Amino acid sequence: MVFLTKDLWFPDVTEAEEDGLLAVGGDLSTKRLILAYQSGIFPWFIEEGLPFWFCPPERFVLFPEAIKISRSMKQLIRQEKFSVTKNQSFKEVIQNCAAIHQFKTGSTWISEEFIRSYLELHKRGKAKSIEVWENGKLVGGLYGVEVGNVFCGESMFSIQANASKLALIHLCRTGRYTLIDCQMPTAHLESMGATIISRDTFLNELKRNLTPDN
Repeated sequence: MVFLTKDLWFPDVTEAEEDGLLAVGGDLSTKRLILAYQSGIFPWFIEEGLPFWFCPPERFVLFPEAIKISRSMKQLIRQEKFSVTKNQSFKEVIQNCAAIHQFKTGSTWISEEFIRSYLELHKRGKAKSIEVWENGKLVGGLYGVEVGNVFCGESMFSIQANASKLALIHLCRTGRYTLIDCQMPTAHLESMGATIISRDTFLNELKRNLTPDN
């Protein structure tokens, strides 16, 4: 594990520990976050003011064309009970993700510093959100960072059942992305088609999908 200073760099990802921890320190500046995501690295949490940076040996990803949509979800989509938008309420989405995680577990990595940093990424056009609405009320959504044709997912939330699933389905159906990075395995995302690939495979996919402005 490497301790970072204010200098803008990251060690080679092969230096990561078994659990994926690569480095500690630095900051959550826009330039550092962009460099991190372009390099397949993500910040997971902050302790004592220090960001912890990860690049695990295996990556949990979803190829949009492989998403599994259950019969009940197909019925829900046909009912048009919810409406879906993009980048309309990024701040509210990230705040809800933090609040729901805090409520469920008693803590959250999405601190005020995280929120400020990703809001700045959003202003720069790098961080994106999907919102799900019911009768004008925000009931679900997700947010992440766009790196070329890859969407690096950060968190999602639901106030109404299946709202976050609907956000993910919408993201997959936009045709904008060839890969969605889910970072770490969850049963919820596995049931929707996410799978594990090696770090090398993920980094090759990331490099292949970079665009000139990334």
